[in-house]
Amino acid sequence: MDQPRRLSARAAAATTPPTTSPATTGTGTGTTTSPPYPHTTPAAGAPLSTSTTSLSSSGQSDRNVGIGIGIGIGRADTPPATELAAYADMADVEKLSPAPAPAPPSAPRPGTGPEDLFKPRSFRFWLTLFCNFLALFLVALDRTIIATAVPRITDEFGSLGDIGWYGSAYMLTTSCAQLVFGRIYKFYDMKWTFLISIVVFEIGSAICGAAPNSTVFIVGRAIAGMASAGIFSGCMLIMIPMIPLHRRPAFQGLFGMVFGIASVMGPLIGGGFTSGVTWRWCFYINLPIGAVSLVFMIFFWNPPEEDARPAVSFMGHVKRLDPIGMLFFLPGVVCLLLALQWGGSTYAWNEWRTILLLAIFGAATMAFIATQILRPDTAMVPPKVITQRSVAFGTSFTFFLAGSMLMMVYYVPIWFQTVKQADPIKSGIYTLPLVLSLVVSSIVSGIATQKIGYYVPSMLLAPSLMSVGEGLMSTFNRDTPSSHWIAFQFLAGFGLGFGMQTSGLAIQTVLPKEDISSGIAINFFVQQLGGAVFTSVGQAILSNLLVSQLAGIPGFNTESIVNEGATDLTKTVPPEFFDQVLNAYNYACQRIFLAAMGLAFASLLCAFGMEWKSIKKGRQGPPGGGPGGGPGAGANPPTDVAKPSDQHKEKDNKKKQAIMEGRRSGLLTKPVPEGSSSARSSLQRAGGKKRISGPEDGSSSNWSIQDGTQDPVKEEKRGVPYFQGVSARS
Repeated sequence: MDQPRRLSARAAAATTPPTTSPATTGTGTGTTTSPPYPHTTPAAGAPLSTSTTSLSSSGQSDRNVGIGIGIGIGRADTPPATELAAYADMADVEKLSPAPAPAPPSAPRPGTGPEDLFKPRSFRFWLTLFCNFLALFLVALDRTIIATAVPRITDEFGSLGDIGWYGSAYMLTTSCAQLVFGRIYKFYDMKWTFLISIVVFEIGSAICGAAPNSTVFIVGRAIAGMASAGIFSGCMLIMIPMIPLHRRPAFQGLFGMVFGIASVMGPLIGGGFTSGVTWRWCFYINLPIGAVSLVFMIFFWNPPEEDARPAVSFMGHVKRLDPIGMLFFLPGVVCLLLALQWGGSTYAWNEWRTILLLAIFGAATMAFIATQILRPDTAMVPPKVITQRSVAFGTSFTFFLAGSMLMMVYYVPIWFQTVKQADPIKSGIYTLPLVLSLVVSSIVSGIATQKIGYYVPSMLLAPSLMSVGEGLMSTFNRDTPSSHWIAFQFLAGFGLGFGMQTSGLAIQTVLPKEDISSGIAINFFVQQLGGAVFTSVGQAILSNLLVSQLAGIPGFNTESIVNEGATDLTKTVPPEFFDQVLNAYNYACQRIFLAAMGLAFASLLCAFGMEWKSIKKGRQGPPGGGPGGGPGAGANPPTDVAKPSDQHKEKDNKKKQAIMEGRRSGLLTKPVPEGSSSARSSLQRAGGKKRISGPEDGSSSNWSIQDGTQDPVKEEKRGVPYFQGVSARS
């Protein structure tokens, strides 16, 4: 039981004798004392308090003293001067009171919060999650499935000159649309935005599958890429209202597992379709699977209803999408990706076209940054979001990790097909160690993060293992035994699984709800951009090193090796040069794996900049210590709210604000002592039974207040109002 606390107040004589009138209470009949502050008297019919306390003394008649709303019928009462009347002037309280704080956000409707929608034993819950992951699998697969199909496509269309556009058309539209979808999901209906994205993706896939020529195929890839941006963001945003934050890591581990499996298995599945049926089935396969996801999501996925939004004019809708920012953002991204795609292959790096593209990218990027700073309310990349420490380091982590992943995913199969002379199907089978380890580590990472409550350990472990694995892969040669390339792939893939979704979880932890869609879109954008940039870097390394390694062979056309591709070297390379070509490919792949290792190390450096935020308590700091978790980290619990002194200040501010609100609303009829935190606390405690006791003569300034209520800050979080009235009988 709580010990009685002493309430001290300065004794003062009453200057105005109170008037009394008969009143009847729920506990007896007595008199009510009218307040000497007529402006605070509630009107007749005002709500009455149901909470009472008694103050008894022998030889005195009982009388009701109201602090707050009187419990009698009629006016609210105040105690006489000898009973809690020695209060500070109103000016003192106002002087100490902070400016009125904005009203807290309204609580979610019953049944619409994550705890209400999280029903892991419900068939609807798992069906929605399955269809969500199915859509994610399709768009992740579509990024890499084309890798082994490109040679057959160019053979059928006779379009070797368009080969660069088959991949870049998809990446360009995906990257450009990603931030736009972040704005769309923020302001418009999530369900229909997601479903329309699936429909458009299906249309793009159908165009690719039925394309009669190269131009139509490129258009289909661009349409599918644009829609995939909406699906990527939507798949993550769907889980947020369904699953509470502290339970989300395990499900995000599944998310990362699906994404990783699809990315790694894409070349294998593409090779199977290309060799066994036709390359067109690489795109036709999306139609029935996407239709299943679409139909079930229409009927079984019911996201929580959102508050009604005010009507917006046409120009208001346009401004929401940040057209000025897009005016600079889209050309900048296009120029960057084209420069990376063409540089070193189609055009030399020092050619005027490449230099012009890079110059336009730089100028457009500076202009885009300026628009985001000057117009933060409509910014696609809000400064308050991207400058948040965990968001800045987390997106940088994603950028480098995605680049490292795709350099490994794209060029490990090429190493098998060239150096080991495996066909596309076998090369896909040989990458299974990478896939299996990624699956295992994604699940382990999700469970471990959910258990310990911190995602930073996974962010530190992932690039550490990846850099070691990719460094070992750089030792591959023509005689490398299977035990080595299996183990090295397993190690790199195990690390990759730990880092797939950690930055997304960090964004959901540190950002307010209204900014999460923007944060997720930014994260996916840098993921796409990192993959596109460093895949092109890998291609440049491969092309340049092949040319340099084979340049000394007399009578050998090195350009034919670069242009013809790596899938059929036995038909394009004369037998006398075959060993030298394989050695050149092996050397180039070794350097690509070293570059991937460097990117993994860069992501490790970014992980050290992350805040230690608990998904369970929202606290900062590693378990058991300071923000670094290093030496000196003792038993002090991590905090991100404030120091203890700051917590007391926050409580006092809430108390002062409550007093002011009570005064303005007429619920508090007398000022509260400026030096008495206990008095302020007693007036804020709501819903508890209080007993105020004091000397029989009522002249002492020492009073004891005993109650069984909780802390006022906790009461506030429960939604209990500050004032339900406190009365005393003396």
